[in-house]
Amino acid sequence: WLKADRSDPSNPHSLLGTMAPKFDANETKIVTLRQYGGEQAPSSVLAPKVGPLGMSPKKVGDDIVKGTSTWKGIRVTVRLTIQNRAAKVDVEPNATSLVIKQLKE
Repeated sequence: WLKADRSDPSNPHSLLGTMAPKFDANETKIVTLRQYGGEQAPSSVLAPKVGPLGMSPKKVGDDIVKGTSTWKGIRVTVRLTIQNRAAKVDVEPNATSLVIKQLKE
C-alpha cells in the first residue's frame, strides 16, 4: 500500500484540509428561515442550522416565538442574527403576509 503524506496540502488525501474551521465567537452569522409566526419551529429544522454555531435549537425556537408573536398564524421569513451565542430575531414579511395581516385586522 502507498502511504500518503498526511500534512501535504497539495495532496487531495491529506487530512490537513479536512478539519472544520474553528468557530469565532465574535463573528456574526445570519440564518434565514420561513415559518408560521408565533409557533415553535421543530428542532429537526433548527438543529442543522444553529447547532454548528453552538446554539440550542429549543432556545432559538423560543426566541422566534417571542419575536413573531404579532404575526401569529401567518407564514413569514425570520432572519436570525447570531453573535456571541445570542440570537436576535428579525421578521421580514413579504407582500402576501402583509396583506393577510391587514385583512385579519
